[in-house]
Order: sequence, then structure tokens, then C-alpha cells
Amino acid sequence: MISRLIATLLRGQTFTQWLAELARFLTVGLTAYIVDIGLFNLLAYHWPITLPFDQSMTAKTISVPVSIIVAWIGNRVWTFRTHGHSSRGRELAMFVLVNVGGMLIALSCLAISRFVLNFHTQFADNISANVIGLILGTAFRYVCYRYIVFTPAQLTGTDRERPA
Repeated sequence: MISRLIATLLRGQTFTQWLAELARFLTVGLTAYIVDIGLFNLLAYHWPITLPFDQSMTAKTISVPVSIIVAWIGNRVWTFRTHGHSSRGRELAMFVLVNVGGMLIALSCLAISRFVLNFHTQFADNISANVIGLILGTAFRYVCYRYIVFTPAQLTGTDRERPA
């Protein structure tokens, strides 16, 4: 039973191949993370123009889509290049939806920190959105990328429903 679960999780890869894929995912994620937190801090704390609503919440809402673009390009051309889906449009749409979910996780952590716990410092904002939100969002994104977004073409659509 455990070997069947492991085989299902690896999806035809060896453990070494999966580990290399995970390392590529984390590298792309680190790059997108640097873009996200750099832009977030620039907009929230060093931008000369006041953003609408709550400065930190709006800054996070802007920084995440920019980092999503960086992540999609990196994951498409490097991490999951062998997992190409037959429809790039569907893949991109699913990628965006998954990342909106990841953004909502980060925004939820930030909102709880700011509006429930009443923490309003740059440090608190970064811990809640860019550490706690990042950890939870990264786990969510990896699972969704691997099993929903970047699925091999032969496992898409009605092929998933056919018996092996």
C-alpha cells in the first residue's frame, strides 16, 4: 500500500528526479519571492505615492501578480518543462487560479495580523505575509502545480477518467 502511494506521488519519476524537480521549484519560488517581497516593501514603505485602501494590503495585491508572472515563466520553462499540458491557455488559467489561492492565503495571514491582532509594523507585515503566508502558500502551490496545473498531456481531460 505504501509503495503504491509513493508510486502515485512520484508519477513515474525516480526519487532523485522528483528531488531535482522540487529543487527547481524552490529555486523558481525563491526568485519569485524576492520579486514579491522587494516590490511589496517598495510599494508599502518606500513608494512616494499613497496607495488606495490599506497601503500594505494594496502593495501585497500588486506584488503577488508580478511574482506570479515570474513564477509561471520559471516553472513553465524549467521546473515542469517535461509536464507540458496540451493547452497552454488552460495551464496558464489554472496557474493564475492556483496563485490567486496562494495570494489569498498570504493576504489572509496579513489581514489577521493587521486587523485581528492589530500589528501594524513593517516587521509584523513581513512575518505574517512573507513568512507565514509564504510557507502555507508554497505548500498549497506546489501540490496544485504538480497535480493540477502542469499535468502531462496524457493525463488531461477525459484521459484521467479512463481506467488504466
